[in-house]
Amino acid sequence: MIQQIKRIILLIPTIIGKVIRDPSLLKKNLTRKVFNRIFTAQLHKEKYDIVNNISDFRPLEFPVYENPVASIIIPAYNKWEVSYACFVTLLRNCIGVPYEVIFADDVSTDETKNAEKYLKNVKVIHNKENLRFVKNINNAAKQAKGKYIVLLNNDTNVQKGWLETIVELFEKDDKIGIVGSKLIYPDGRLQEAGNIIWANGVPENYGQLYNPNDFQYNYVREVDYVAGASLAIPRKLWEQLGGMDEDLSPGYFDDSDLAMSVRKAGYKVMYQPKSVLIHYEGTTHGRDTKSGFKSYQVINQEKFQKKWAAELKNQFPFGQDMFLARERAKGKKIVLVIDSRVPLFDQEAGSRSTFNYLQLFVRMGYIVKFVSNSLTKYEPYTTILQQMGIEILYRATDNWSSWIKENGRYIDYTYIHRPDIAEIYLSDIQKYTQSKIIYQTHDLHYLREKRRYDVEKKPEFLAASKKWLPKETAICNASDHVVTFSSFEKEIIHTEFGKKEVTDIPLYLFDSFAAATTVSEFTSKHGLLFVGGFGHFPNRDAMTWFASEIYPIIKKEIPDITVTIAGSNPPEEIQKLAEIEGITVKPNVSDEELVALHKETRILIVPLRYGAGVKGKVIDALAQGIPMVSTGIGIEGIAGIEDIVKANDSAESFAKEVIELYKDTQKLAEVSVQYTKFAEKNFSFTSAIATWKELMPQKSS
Repeated sequence: MIQQIKRIILLIPTIIGKVIRDPSLLKKNLTRKVFNRIFTAQLHKEKYDIVNNISDFRPLEFPVYENPVASIIIPAYNKWEVSYACFVTLLRNCIGVPYEVIFADDVSTDETKNAEKYLKNVKVIHNKENLRFVKNINNAAKQAKGKYIVLLNNDTNVQKGWLETIVELFEKDDKIGIVGSKLIYPDGRLQEAGNIIWANGVPENYGQLYNPNDFQYNYVREVDYVAGASLAIPRKLWEQLGGMDEDLSPGYFDDSDLAMSVRKAGYKVMYQPKSVLIHYEGTTHGRDTKSGFKSYQVINQEKFQKKWAAELKNQFPFGQDMFLARERAKGKKIVLVIDSRVPLFDQEAGSRSTFNYLQLFVRMGYIVKFVSNSLTKYEPYTTILQQMGIEILYRATDNWSSWIKENGRYIDYTYIHRPDIAEIYLSDIQKYTQSKIIYQTHDLHYLREKRRYDVEKKPEFLAASKKWLPKETAICNASDHVVTFSSFEKEIIHTEFGKKEVTDIPLYLFDSFAAATTVSEFTSKHGLLFVGGFGHFPNRDAMTWFASEIYPIIKKEIPDITVTIAGSNPPEEIQKLAEIEGITVKPNVSDEELVALHKETRILIVPLRYGAGVKGKVIDALAQGIPMVSTGIGIEGIAGIEDIVKANDSAESFAKEVIELYKDTQKLAEVSVQYTKFAEKNFSFTSAIATWKELMPQKSS
């Protein structure tokens, strides 16, 4: 209890400082929340790799790489025990990236001068005169051989993934000029998650003293600058810029100055939240800005403000629009995407489509925020989105309500999915934003349930259809624009719902398409394949119907034919189909397994008798040039597909089509060509961009 009281006393100046900087906190009644977040960060610490109290300095042997990717430069002046701890974590946690280490000793008087005794395979530079921080780094960088120069303070403990995640980000985008890390205090609180430079030249560590696990600190984003305590830059760019500006020697504002120079050269400065290190800030130079090395923090701030006066005019005014300032969002359009959960893109069609459009929005240069109605942090899916630069908000009641009230004014477009999700969020979006609301139906639920009733004749499905019809009608008409994957449903929304602003868009998007399969290749393929998640009832009905009424006809004509049923979570009635000769059930196949199945299969079957929307399995078959046999429901909603895929709605016609196509390898090859040409025309990322530029203009009209 006494310890907690001490912590509270220590936190009071931080809270007061935040309120002084932003008095609106008092009006918003957020002071309590500020305190809670700061204090909570201490109570929910991760298990970080922290090296303390070392007295036995055993030799450390680093790996040797002929062609290092990264050159890690560690400057030091005394504090050998601090530097040694840094090296311990470096050796433990730098795995997967070839690197070299350059240790720049700036005329130390302690055991640092004997560093070679303890550091094997490390380039140790002993300066003949005290160069101080900036010149020491510039001098050491002359020895670097790596593709990237990585500056690392000696008073840090790097964590697992620190280096490889930096390199991964560079390798994704050749317009990235700097990547920086998430810095954590030894007590578990956040030191910074990227930094802001305000218009008056004053810097701010974004997120300082808050919980480093909060969602807003865990996505890749562009920032004004990152701390030199962990900063990486391509060596060619470093040399082009001449390293750090020595007019800022001995140090301070060197990192923000470098970031400004990198941007001026046409590159971006990025924050990588997966690159984490503990930083013992102030260990080397103390905290007193009135004397010693730390006094240059004030001196160099004046130099920085004068040097970049013109550029600073374009920065945000001090303390204003933090939501935009933290990721350099001035002049950029912000898209809010809302769905039931983060898209599990390898598990079901709707999620895969959502993921495709998130990819598209990022590529088009929008800033994307994603609201997950689920509180579950599905992995690896959540991290994949965050690494794409997407901020993810989970629907904890306090999170959503406070977030949309505070930030709704910044949202330009809202892309909201599914009627059950729209019901929850639509009123808040209308109340707190001026955004254009684009509603994605995924499929018309009322139509799907009505068709299920037509097949199974159970009254509960008719009741469900009647429940969804007025809800879907109201949501469509409350939205500014409706998008649907199905051209068939587009007409329903237009004619029956009375909604004029409706656009049909591709279910899936592709960067490239498979080459058509040749006649000789088809001779080595065999069997039929069905793909579909069995949480979706139409897929259960489809395969039950196929096995009982269609398969016996085919089997009689082609006795050695096989059928593979691949799909997640097959219920007992589907699993029992494996008892039928020639049928195999493969539950929960991976992406790699599915690719292999597609390659070895002669025909894809789509025997759906009810459902709604466009079917992902059909789009995949088109994109990969895999011939298919389908019912009308299976191919419904894809404009023009009837020219290349015939609808077979009876068991007899379906079986006949399979038999005739299966035996004719020449026809199979011709169909494959037709499919790939159709897919290239209708399902590319490139073609989708034009549609979305109209739906979500990137410049104000």
